[in-house]
Amino acid sequence: MFKNLQPLRPYFWKHKRTLFWSALSVLLMNGIWVLFPQVLRRAIDDLNTHGVTRHKVMVYALVLVAIGSSKGIFQFLTRWLVIGISREIEYDLRNDLFAHLESLSLPYYQRTRTGDIMARATNDLNAVRMLLGPAIMYTANTLVFTVAALAFMWRLSPKLTLYAFVPLPLASILIQHFGRRIHERFEKIQAQFSEISARAQENFSGARVVRAYAQENAEVALFETSNQEYVTRSLPLARLMGMLWPALELLLGLAIALVLWLGPREVLSGRMTAGAFFGFLTYITMLTWPVIAVGWVINIFQRGMASMGRINEILVEKPEITDAMAKPGAGPIRGEIEFRNLNFSYNGVPVLKDVSLVVPAGSSLAIVGPTGSGKTTLVSLVPRIYDAPHGSLLLDGRSIREYPLAMLRESIGFIPQETFLFSDTIRDNIAFGAEQATDEKIHAAAEAANIATDIEAFPLQYQTIVGERGITLSGGQKQRTAIARAIIRDPSIMILDDALSSVDTYTEEKILNHLRQIMHGRTTIFISHRVSTVRNADRIAVLHEGQIVELGTHEELLSREGYYTGLYNKQLLEEELARV
Repeated sequence: MFKNLQPLRPYFWKHKRTLFWSALSVLLMNGIWVLFPQVLRRAIDDLNTHGVTRHKVMVYALVLVAIGSSKGIFQFLTRWLVIGISREIEYDLRNDLFAHLESLSLPYYQRTRTGDIMARATNDLNAVRMLLGPAIMYTANTLVFTVAALAFMWRLSPKLTLYAFVPLPLASILIQHFGRRIHERFEKIQAQFSEISARAQENFSGARVVRAYAQENAEVALFETSNQEYVTRSLPLARLMGMLWPALELLLGLAIALVLWLGPREVLSGRMTAGAFFGFLTYITMLTWPVIAVGWVINIFQRGMASMGRINEILVEKPEITDAMAKPGAGPIRGEIEFRNLNFSYNGVPVLKDVSLVVPAGSSLAIVGPTGSGKTTLVSLVPRIYDAPHGSLLLDGRSIREYPLAMLRESIGFIPQETFLFSDTIRDNIAFGAEQATDEKIHAAAEAANIATDIEAFPLQYQTIVGERGITLSGGQKQRTAIARAIIRDPSIMILDDALSSVDTYTEEKILNHLRQIMHGRTTIFISHRVSTVRNADRIAVLHEGQIVELGTHEELLSREGYYTGLYNKQLLEEELARV
């Protein structure tokens, strides 16, 4: 169970100095506070034996006030340091978790729900912070004070000390039993919280679909079911905690009852002074909160360990695509791309079969083919969103794996099939990845993507907030903004994965006219279902069932009377019918 906390060791080591001062504060606080009953014992015995004087009362009162004040000062320091460390570690852990998530490959996000990741990065991380802060602080205070108090109690009366700690074995069994069950139940609770988060996230992101299909009530009912399951799993934990604290209090009450029953006999028999008995009873009373705190700490500790285990499941994930084979000194990328007998599979299912193709640097290649033929997969291999088998994809004559990922991707302007915009301004969306871009460059990129006129029609122009995933823009506007984002990077390679599907043919022609100027001198690969988009490419590849079945220029492919010719004739007919 404690192995879940192993990843936290580097964070503790980073804050070792603060931990040292925290430990010192804990020792001083409890070392001072444990003297309080001793002063009471001495005061009672002194006043009882030698009489009461104003001077004595003032001295003992001042000593007790000094002890209480000193304890308060060191208690403040302990809380400030320990809770501060927990916040610092939470900060570091959150940053590292986010950085690790950023390094993971696309397949991880395809098999993991976003809501689950969000739950671990928020709710679980908060539970870990509680473990690192209050749980550790109260555990340290309880251990130090209990050990120190036990030593003084033993000196006052070994017999009463043994009786007072008779319930201790029962408390140990109780803590072990309840701790295991708390851990198990909290893991189930957090798993259900992830389910709730995932369902909420999917509904918020898919709000248009839910409303379009009038599924609001159905989704509310499903969310209510998930929420009810969360309550169902939470109530047993609440009942468990409701049993643990009273049980610990009962054992403490039993210890106090034994002391009250046997203590006066010790005083009457002369084996113990009245002051010693009162001091002993004060120690038992002062142990009340530490004992009760044990139950609370167990709850926090088990929650924290369960949550850290869930966070570990993310941290142990390894990126499938790394720089392991990258070689230093890779020169600037010119853009020659070669697919050499490429075969690629998803989970054992072949998608691309024996693809061999060379795209010279500075040339353009268009890829057409039916849905599911592997077009998107093929172009996704170039920026290493997926990894091609070693030696089957070359860039400028070298294996693509020899280029550092950052260098490779900085040299590619990739416009995916599903356009994603951040909930930010249009300006920042265009400048994404090129944060130092000037307003002039941003405007030029927008002009090239034929989106500048639309942007300037908005009241706030380039400072317009596009909403989550660009929801305030039309499909065509989002695609053109994504094209501007790729253009502004001035990449060696441009990849457009059906990036003009949401614009009309007139707008498409305007964009293509701008792009032809930008494409000059850089390698360009674009996927499209429109012949009008691909006809001017240097070469056109027809992909069918993962294989290149036709390759050539527009005129060459028309002369072959194959798939491309059929696609061309079909679109001509559609245009003629549209004119009628």
